[in-house]
Amino acid sequence: MKGTVLIFCFLSLLQLQATAEEEGDDFISVLRDRSHIDETLRLATEEKAGDYAAALERLRKIYHTSIRPMEQAYKYNELRQHEISAYPGRTLGDSSTDGEITSKPMVLFLGPWSVGKSSMINYLLGMNDSPYQLYTGAEPTTSEFTVIMHGEKIRSVEGIVMAADSSRSFSPLEKFGQTFLEKLIGIEMPHKLLERVTFVDTPGIIENRKQQERGYPFNDVCQWFIDRADLIFVVFDPTKLDVGLELEMLFRQLKGRESQIRIILNKADNLATQDLMRVYGALFWSLAPLINVTEPPRVYVSSFWPYDYAPDTSRELFKREEISLLEDLNQVIENRMENKIAFIRQHGIRVRIHGLLVDRYVQTYKEKMSYFSDPELVFKEIVDDPDKFYIFKSILAKTNVSKFDLPNRDAYRDFFGVNPITNFKPLTAQCSYMGGCLLEKIERAITNELPALLSSINSGKQPGLSSCETTGCGEKPKNRYRKN
Repeated sequence: MKGTVLIFCFLSLLQLQATAEEEGDDFISVLRDRSHIDETLRLATEEKAGDYAAALERLRKIYHTSIRPMEQAYKYNELRQHEISAYPGRTLGDSSTDGEITSKPMVLFLGPWSVGKSSMINYLLGMNDSPYQLYTGAEPTTSEFTVIMHGEKIRSVEGIVMAADSSRSFSPLEKFGQTFLEKLIGIEMPHKLLERVTFVDTPGIIENRKQQERGYPFNDVCQWFIDRADLIFVVFDPTKLDVGLELEMLFRQLKGRESQIRIILNKADNLATQDLMRVYGALFWSLAPLINVTEPPRVYVSSFWPYDYAPDTSRELFKREEISLLEDLNQVIENRMENKIAFIRQHGIRVRIHGLLVDRYVQTYKEKMSYFSDPELVFKEIVDDPDKFYIFKSILAKTNVSKFDLPNRDAYRDFFGVNPITNFKPLTAQCSYMGGCLLEKIERAITNELPALLSSINSGKQPGLSSCETTGCGEKPKNRYRKN
């Protein structure tokens, strides 16, 4: 009798479990409405491709004619690792693309493993259940750096092909070695959103793994993408908020890029409202020592995947948070031309400072050299103690350079160790009858040409020559992206 009762109870439990699984499958199969994504990102709106292409062509011309000559003359790329990747030997007419100048805005996804980074990309692009959806799971699934970009057809691109293709902006990644290139993969697909932005999915941070086990410099690769990202999503799971050494190192690399950082508390519908409030506070408590800024980054709380929110959760709050994140992304897309101009101008300022410093080193070396002087001893004395000869202070005194923009003094010790000081000419000798002087051209680009181009874009005028008649530089610019 007892045996019969036990068998009956066991069969009842199996039936209940099967019913629960069917109900769970019915719930999971309910997909969320995605119409707000296309609406918020304005994917159905056709862009003025002609205006954007004209502004981009003008920007490329300013860079090649005014900034790049000094960059090459004083070998700026050997001082800075984060240079514009324009390639040696190519001119303005050789190609319609010039590396990072023509690249789309980059959105970078960072965070611990299995927090929903890949699921979020699948959701934004509508790749769920498609052959090329990013693999997701509860275990660490993403071991590669995956670049999702626009293409005429759906296909995957190997890392070695991406690095060898000069029409892309990924050629500098070759310096991280062939082992890393095997961990780099690209996915091309025809998608309206990818026409305007590029997504980069990264391997999840695993705190118990040593850097050597990856086989390539993981932190250096992350830094390369961080330096080029227009928007950085750092994703967290409310059930995994532990902050270890690798995550701490990541936030140290994000110093100075706080304006691009957005914190995402994903899978928020897995928690009750009261528990979610506690997790939100715990997240800030954990990140406070790592983000030392007055204004903390914006935090978005929602569940970014294609299925419907869990029942009895704050679905209206999650929906509003998701729309706010999409508006943030759309702002980056619409301001991409302004951001490129600002980036090129910032690069031009650094190149100008580098040229002024090298010129000052050369002048000091020529002044201290005499017939009986030992060139190596004079050079070593100047490089080892530039403050003794007022090299950096003279730049601050004679130019409008900010002391906060000056590079590290030790960098020039290494720079001149590779490039002998006798290989460089002073700026007064870098002039020609037809081409003009390098310093005058780069200063004109920084103070006149690039601001005029920016003003022409904001005022909606056709970009052309840097005169007030064509760019309206005497008018107050109107920002067509600002909400009324």
